[in-house]
Amino acid sequence: MQKTKSKTASKSRGASRAQSSSRSSNAGNVKETSSSALQEFFVDQLKDIYWAEKHLTKALPKMQKAATTEELKDALEDHLAVTEDQVTQLEKVFEMLGKKAQAKKCEAMEGLTKEGSSIIDETEKGTLTRDVGLIMAAQKVEHYEIATYGSLVQLAKTLQLSDIANILEGILNEEKEADKTLTEVAENNINIEASSEDSEEEEETAKDEETE
Repeated sequence: MQKTKSKTASKSRGASRAQSSSRSSNAGNVKETSSSALQEFFVDQLKDIYWAEKHLTKALPKMQKAATTEELKDALEDHLAVTEDQVTQLEKVFEMLGKKAQAKKCEAMEGLTKEGSSIIDETEKGTLTRDVGLIMAAQKVEHYEIATYGSLVQLAKTLQLSDIANILEGILNEEKEADKTLTEVAENNINIEASSEDSEEEEETAKDEETE
């Protein structure tokens, strides 16, 4: 009888260990699946910002050409060089992940650059008002990039990709610096001087009055 009880207890302990092992195994699978899903999302967002940066390398020269002041032209030229390097840095990140560098269309960046083009169309060439608009458009782009890279850095850290997190953090700091530069350009008399410019309608009215 005692042996039977001992066997029963042994079976019970064995079943308990099996259930515990099964729960542990399932927990491991859940963790692995969720980590894999997060990494997939992370890579997807890298493709998005990769497209955005490549698209920006085409948009910035147009904005630079349209700018009025040399100060803004120089700031946009500098940021173009930085953006081109960021494209290279992102390609390095893909390589570190063992992935091919692929771009996925970023609707947000496309919309922001279209807004920049609209500002060029709607403002008069050679005016400081155009520069004000271009700075605003460029800073909207910077703020989008700052938000994106900030999130990517945190995701990389969560996935324990410390080397990749460092690269992305470096890009994040460059975006913050670009935003700061644009603010300084705007505050260096451009906004104030633009406020005294006559609108096209006022200029036409003045010409009509002179003609009369």
